[in-house]
Amino acid sequence: MPARLLSIPAVAAALDVDRRTVYRFIAAGDLPVVDLRTGTGRSRVRVPAAGLDEFISSRAVIAPRPRR
Repeated sequence: MPARLLSIPAVAAALDVDRRTVYRFIAAGDLPVVDLRTGTGRSRVRVPAAGLDEFISSRAVIAPRPRR
């Protein structure tokens, strides 16, 4: 089964952030992308759904237990 690819706006909506923030995560190497460039024009990048899931898991924080 082929990997599901998400557009930048879809990733931004899933993370509840601006598209520019998604591009910053990509530039920092935190989010993987697939470049669907079809010629000399602008690239069309998509984020694999599995990559987004991994990104979210890597950023999950467990709240510390309250002190007694």
